[in-house]
Order: sequence, then structure tokens, then C-alpha cells
Amino acid sequence: MRKNIVAGNWKMNLDYEKGVSLFSEIVNMVKDEVVGDQEVIVCSPAIHLHSIAKLAEPVSNVAVGAQNIHQAESGAYTGEISGAQVKSTGADYVILGHSERRAYFGETDALLAQKVDAALANGLKPIFCIGETKDEREGGQVFDVIKTQLEKGVFHLSSEDFEKVVLAYEPVWAIGTGLTASPEQAQEVHAFIRETVANHYTQKIADETTILYGGSCNPANANELFSQKDIDGGLIGGASLKSRDFLEIVKVFNTK
Repeated sequence: MRKNIVAGNWKMNLDYEKGVSLFSEIVNMVKDEVVGDQEVIVCSPAIHLHSIAKLAEPVSNVAVGAQNIHQAESGAYTGEISGAQVKSTGADYVILGHSERRAYFGETDALLAQKVDAALANGLKPIFCIGETKDEREGGQVFDVIKTQLEKGVFHLSSEDFEKVVLAYEPVWAIGTGLTASPEQAQEVHAFIRETVANHYTQKIADETTILYGGSCNPANANELFSQKDIDGGLIGGASLKSRDFLEIVKVFNTK
């Protein structure tokens, strides 16, 4: 059975003390309020990773992730962080392919394939993001864009390695805009992603692949989104910066 996951992406927010304080609140709320085996992941700036990973250790369904790694193992890459360095903090996951990395830092599918390899080589599980822009959706290119991003970013992996990947569909036009794909729009793309995975690997692998929705998911719309057949949770931006909002999203799975 595939896993239900709610992952928070703090992006470039929170100083050290505020981040540790927020994570501590989240951990305590998960212990007190979450029923079931859904996993909660917080992907923080690098400055928080070691401290919050320590806080997560006693709680089996809480994990920590980074927001990026460099594709090289080490070297003269001032300002970057390697997969080995992230793993040494106690983190288990890393977000790769987020639309902001693609748009603002020019990350290509070919580069992201290298980063996926670097993550897996260091025992990190990639949360691999895919999704279309507003122009691509209006131009009827959604499925072509999604298929290409999968093929170039992760389909070079063996079945064994691909099974360690979490996919996140993020319609770029719905990130930070307040717009959200309708549950039907999101489900349509999630179903296509699962079908594409099945066609490349096997139906069994596709059925066991966790696919998250990312795009202005909040406590008001999470239940309707997560009730869709192929949506296994969310990659949460702004709402993950408020402990109560984030936990209300996580708790959607309490009743499922």
C-alpha cells in the first residue's frame, strides 16, 4: 500500500529560533492529535535541519527534509550543500525539481536527473516535483509537460530506486497565487501520472507510488483534494508555516 504523506515546504522563511519553535509545536501536535500511519515531513532551510531532525527522532511518523542539494558529492561549490551533508544532519528527504528552482535558478530536467541520483546515492528520498505553467495549461500541453518531466527526471532509475521517490504534482499557476486546481483537475493529472508510471515500470509500482498535490492547499480545501482516488497527500507551502493550519491538513487522514 502506498503511503499518505503531508510535507511542509518552509521555503526561505523563519530564522533559526522561530523554525525550531515551530517544528517543536508540530511534533507535539502530531503526538497528541494524529491518528493513523500517515507521514509528516517538514522540509526546512538548511540552518534548521540538524536541530529539528533531533526533535523528530522520537516520533516515528515525523521526518525532516531539505529543499535542495547540489549534484556533486563535494568540491569547490561555494554556498551549496551536498547530499552527504544533508544526510549527516539526520534528514531523510529532499525536495527536487520545485518550480521555483526550475524558474529562478534555471534547473533543467537533465540537471535534476543528476540531483535525483545524488540524493539516492546518499540515502535521501527525493520528493520530485512536476507541473505545468499557466501558458502550458491554456495551450493544452499539460500531459506532454508532465510526461517529459517524468521521463527526463526520474524514469532513468531502476525499479528499485524509483520506489524510493515521492512525486509531487504542482500546477505552477497555483503556487503562491491563491489559485487551486479543482479536485477534478488535480485528480485528472494525478491519474495520468500514475498511468505514465505504470506504462514505464509496472502497475504494481504505480499503485504503490505516493503522489502529492502541491498548489495552495490549505485546511479549507485539503479534505476535498485528498479524497480523490490518486491524491495521496500534499506538499504544503504557506500553510506549513502555521502549526495549527498544517496539522489540520495532516488530520484530514485521521478520518480516512
